[in-house]
Amino acid sequence: MFRRGLRNTLEIDPQIEVVAELSSGEDATERILEIEPHIVLMDINLPGKNGLRITREVTMQNSKIYIIILTAYHDKEQLFHAIRAGASAYFPKDVDPETLLNAIHKVYEGKYVVNNQVMSEQQMAAWLLKQFEEMALYGTADEDAFVPLSPREMEILTLITKGYSNKEVAHHLGISRQTVKNHMTSILRKLQVNDRTQAAVYALRHGWIRLDEIDDEDEG
Repeated sequence: MFRRGLRNTLEIDPQIEVVAELSSGEDATERILEIEPHIVLMDINLPGKNGLRITREVTMQNSKIYIIILTAYHDKEQLFHAIRAGASAYFPKDVDPETLLNAIHKVYEGKYVVNNQVMSEQQMAAWLLKQFEEMALYGTADEDAFVPLSPREMEILTLITKGYSNKEVAHHLGISRQTVKNHMTSILRKLQVNDRTQAAVYALRHGWIRLDEIDDEDEG
């Protein structure tokens, strides 16, 4: 019934076409990657597989598929986890049709929508990094995850995540500022991000860096 009402809402907009519906999380990642829709409206509590896990799997394999989370459980922590998983927007299921339709268009343009606020990618990266710091929620690294950065690049990115400037990184590691800049250029290229904030968020999202471990290291 909810999906039927959602379809009716989407069909109001002549620029939106519903290309598929899935009733469970079973094989959802494979089906979404096969269909390649521009936007996916995703529930979290799905039979077969959790919606956040599907979101993470899809966005890691195809960054051009944007996911909007619609959920019955609306709270700050779940919002954090949804954006961290790769969602572009997050709404409770009782969102009004106009708000949802507007959000779909914003997400299609590459924007993020959180708490009815439209953000650029850079603004979202800063928001997410702030949530990591305020909520003290730390992901665990995937042991099988491939980390494309060298040990020195990871050292530098860890310090950048902690808020060090290039000058402070150079002093801490005993290297020149130009060397730090060269490494940062390499980091941004490998992660395909535009700035140091986005690089830090990328590493935190994938569990490569844990802020609690950084704090312990500084205290030592």
